[in-house]
Amino acid sequence: MKLTTTLIALSLFTAPVALADNNWEDKSRDAWLDGKAETTLLLNSNLNSFDIDTDVKNGVVTLSGKVESEVDKALASELVASLEGVKEVDNKLEVAADEEEQSSEVVQTLTDSKVATVVKTRLLFESEVSGSAINVDANKGEVTLEGEVSSEAERDLAITIAENTSDVKKVTDKLKVTSKS
Repeated sequence: MKLTTTLIALSLFTAPVALADNNWEDKSRDAWLDGKAETTLLLNSNLNSFDIDTDVKNGVVTLSGKVESEVDKALASELVASLEGVKEVDNKLEVAADEEEQSSEVVQTLTDSKVATVVKTRLLFESEVSGSAINVDANKGEVTLEGEVSSEAERDLAITIAENTSDVKKVTDKLKVTSKS
């Protein structure tokens, strides 16, 4: 009986110590993982790690803060997930540029592509213009014509075609008149 009482008494005193030891090891492991995650993000030249916060609990790394793009958000997550000891990544990073702005940029890029294509096609179908010798670029509604034409009249016609195309705000003329023998 005395032995049983002693064992029970010992187990009551050692159980909290064992639990405290595990808790200490878990906290140490989490702190170590947190340091690894922060160092990994800091050493990656594609990310501004000063805007990314890391928090680790039981091997789960939570990322918070702001990044510049969805690509940066995914990169941060992948870098941390690849670290040994990380069980999971909870990516709560916010993209700094709002979706409306990104959507606007996509629409502008598509509009510029359409404008360049329409101007180039119209130049190619115009028999009085050497459309294949003219390069067409569009950026935010500004069309740049560059290349060689055989006369001032051909230059003027190419510029007029570009100006009369929908969504064109301005035409920059970089055409060179060359006499063809």
